[in-house]
Amino acid sequence: MNFFQHPEYKHHEQVVFASDPATGLRAIIAIHDATLGAAVGGCRMYPYASETHALTDALRLSRGMTYKAALANLPFGGGKSVIIGDPKRDKTPDLMRAMGRAVEQLGGRYVLAEDSGTTPTDMRYAAESTAHVAGIENNPDGGDPSPMTAAGVFAAIKQSALYVYDTEDLRGLRIAIQGLGHVGYHLAKLLQPTGAILYGSDLHQPNLERAIEDFGLNPIRGDAILSFDCDILAPCALGGILNADSIPKIKARIVAGAANNQLATSDDDQRLMQAGIIYCPDFAINAGGIIEVFHQRQDSSLAIRQQAVSVIPRTLLAILQAAKAESSGTEAIAMRFAEEQIAEHSGQNKDLAMSA
Repeated sequence: MNFFQHPEYKHHEQVVFASDPATGLRAIIAIHDATLGAAVGGCRMYPYASETHALTDALRLSRGMTYKAALANLPFGGGKSVIIGDPKRDKTPDLMRAMGRAVEQLGGRYVLAEDSGTTPTDMRYAAESTAHVAGIENNPDGGDPSPMTAAGVFAAIKQSALYVYDTEDLRGLRIAIQGLGHVGYHLAKLLQPTGAILYGSDLHQPNLERAIEDFGLNPIRGDAILSFDCDILAPCALGGILNADSIPKIKARIVAGAANNQLATSDDDQRLMQAGIIYCPDFAINAGGIIEVFHQRQDSSLAIRQQAVSVIPRTLLAILQAAKAESSGTEAIAMRFAEEQIAEHSGQNKDLAMSA
């Protein structure tokens, strides 16, 4: 495949393919746009069916990070990395150290963080080879950003409930969480005291059992959760689950979750709107983690970090209102808002350069 003809290539600034035969590392690092600052994004490890699938994921995820940082008003660009392999079988400390060496060669243009298939412990191994790592375990400034990601999604769920039901009170609402790993578990923890009726699914049985035991969550088998009769659907697993096949089956009025790239194609934005489903764009509401990363690097207090997440529901409300006024899909509006933010910053930089 010609890389520049790849359907997910959107003028990415840099794409690096890294390998290390000694550890088995096969990785792709994608930097989409560094207008606002160094590209920050998680490292996903997954047993992709092919290198083309891995490249597609890296390109889509890095673009989403650009929009996420812009909407959160952070001085970060958008980047992402993927490692091809099974994290349960193939991941080793030496492999993560090799990943750190690959990141180091980029000279700070990309900052590594944990994602699906990697952990804060893995980031500590990578940090042995590069300083360009965030979200390290036992970090005095914070560590795992997953709880703050969940906090942002929780705030967005309350905002979307207020928009649709005229109340932030979640008591009695049926909320179905797909994926109960890092973020999904913390989201359930935040939702449980509200009186919402929680349902959930996870392909990893121990994750599901832990949520059942800790929060009284009602289990749902596999993908049946997408068509489950609920009020709010919160996808917190992998992307591409909102598509031409699944959208007609969705009974929830609101979709608000942490998973990246929930839409399989851009057409699915319109499909959701036409179905009367309020879709909260993933990159607009799952920004709590990258906000946490920024404030860890600034050595901000916990109170400041928590306050910073309040940008998420405010931005979401603006997106929902604009989408309604323009009869547009919410993701298209969110992307436009982000691109306007980047263009404004780029224009400011140009004005500064001309006056220098």
